Amino acid sequence: MTKPSNVILWTAILICGLGVSIASSQTFTSLHSFSGDDGANPARGMSLSQGADGNLYGTTPLGGGGDSDVCPMGCGVAFKITPSGMLTDLYIFCSQANCADGRLPYAGLVPATDGNFYGVTDAGGGPGDNGTVYKITPSGKLTTLYTFCAQPNCRDGSAPQSLLLGVDGSFYGTTAAGGANNFGTVFKISRTGTLTTLYNFCAQAGCMDGENPGGLVQASNGNFYGTTTAGGSSAQGTIFKVTRAGVLTTLFSFDLTDNGNPYYSLIQGIDGNFYGTSYGGGANNGGTIFKMTPAGTVTTIYSFCSEQRCDDGENPYAPLVQATDGDFYGTTYRGGAQGGGAGTIFKLTTQGSLTTLYNFCSTFNCDDGASPAGGIVQDTNGTLYGSTQLGGNSLPGVGTLFSLSVGLGPLVKALPPAGKVGTGVGILGSDLTGATSVTFNGTLAQFKLRSPTLIVTDVPTGASTGQIKVKLQGRTLSSIVPFYVLR
Repeated sequence: MTKPSNVILWTAILICGLGVSIASSQTFTSLHSFSGDDGANPARGMSLSQGADGNLYGTTPLGGGGDSDVCPMGCGVAFKITPSGMLTDLYIFCSQANCADGRLPYAGLVPATDGNFYGVTDAGGGPGDNGTVYKITPSGKLTTLYTFCAQPNCRDGSAPQSLLLGVDGSFYGTTAAGGANNFGTVFKISRTGTLTTLYNFCAQAGCMDGENPGGLVQASNGNFYGTTTAGGSSAQGTIFKVTRAGVLTTLFSFDLTDNGNPYYSLIQGIDGNFYGTSYGGGANNGGTIFKMTPAGTVTTIYSFCSEQRCDDGENPYAPLVQATDGDFYGTTYRGGAQGGGAGTIFKLTTQGSLTTLYNFCSTFNCDDGASPAGGIVQDTNGTLYGSTQLGGNSLPGVGTLFSLSVGLGPLVKALPPAGKVGTGVGILGSDLTGATSVTFNGTLAQFKLRSPTLIVTDVPTGASTGQIKVKLQGRTLSSIVPFYVLR
C-alpha cells in the first residue's frame, strides 16, 4: 500500500524522542496501529462509540480498499474493537458500483436503541459524490438510507459532517456544503431515510448566521447547539442554537482575539453550561477551551501554547468529554513536550487548571501515535479511549487507537439520554451481572438484564430529571450526566 504524501510529510516532521511524560497512576496503552488495509487516518469527526455488547465502534475515512480508481488509499472502513484491543473491520466503503454505499466516513458511528449504528459519509453515494446517511448492524450489514444532492442544486445539502440521535427517536445532523445557499444545512432524518432540511446557512447578509457547520449536541431544553467554522461577524465562525422546527439563533461570533475556528461539537456540562474547543485564536493563537452559558455568554477558560514551545499543546480539533470526576478531558493536534509537537492528552478542571496527561510521539518512531484529531470517550469501565491520525508501529504510520486509564471508576450510560415517562431506555455498563435495582433520580424502575453489558427498562412513573443508578452487590454505578425526563 503506497503511503499518502501527507503521511510522508508528517512522518518526516514528527521525528520523536524517547520518554513518557505521564504520572505513575496513569496507564497509556496503544491498542491498535492501523496498517492501511484495515483502515487509515482516523479523522477529527470520529469519536469511538460504545455498543450494547461492550465493544467500541468507529470509522476511518481512508484505508480498507474499495474502488482503487476512486480512492487510491482506500475509501474507509467501519470497525469494531474490544476494550483490550482486538480490531475487526465490519465494512469497507465503496464496495458497491459508483460508491453507492458512500466513501470517506469522517464522522463516527451513532448507537441507537434498535441495536444498530448510524453514520454519514462525506462523499460517495453514486455519481454525484455528495455523501450518504447509512445504517450498519453490529455484524457489518450496511444499508444506505439517504444519498445527498437528491434535490436540484443540492438544496438538501452535500458533504454531511455529523449525526446524532435525538430524544424523539429521529436523527439530526449537518452538511458542510449544499443547501439553498451552498454553505451547509441542518437536517433531520428518520430511521427509514426521510430527510427534512431544517436550516440553510448563510441565509443572512454577510453570512452572519455562519458557514460550514460542524457537529450538534442536543441540550436538556430539547434544542440543538452547534458551531460553524466560518461566517459570523468576524468570519471566524459562530455558535448557534436551532430548534427542532428549524428556527436558528446565532448566539456568538468568534474573533481571533479570543477564540477562532471551532471545528467540532460542543458538549453540555453537568452544570448546564456548554463547553468546546477552538482550533485557533486565544491569547497565544494556539487555540482555546471555552465555556458558554445557555444565553450565549462566552468565556475563554484556557489558551493553549501558554507554556514555552507549546508544551501544553496546540490546536485542539476535537470536542471535550466530562468524566466521572467532573473534569474535562481532550486532545490537542499539535504541541506537547516532545520535540515533534505531535499532540497531547489533557485534563482541565472546571476552574480552568490544565494538566498534560500524555505527550504523543513519546516512543521510538512515534509507535504510540501522533496528531490525535478525534474526540476522547469514557467507557463504562472508567477508561478513556481515543485515536490518533498518524503514527503507530505499522510501516505506513496511518494512525492508532489507544486507551488511557487515569484511575476513574466504572459508570453506566443511558441510551437515549432523555425521554418521557414510559419511554424505553437501554443502560450500558461493563459488568451489570447481579444488578438488584435501577433508579431514575431515586424512583425505582422495573428492568431486565439482557447481557452483562446491557439493561433494558422504561422511564418509571414519577421519575424526574437526575442520575440513573444501578445497584449491584456491594456497589452502585451512576451515570455521569443527568437523564432528562421530558414532559
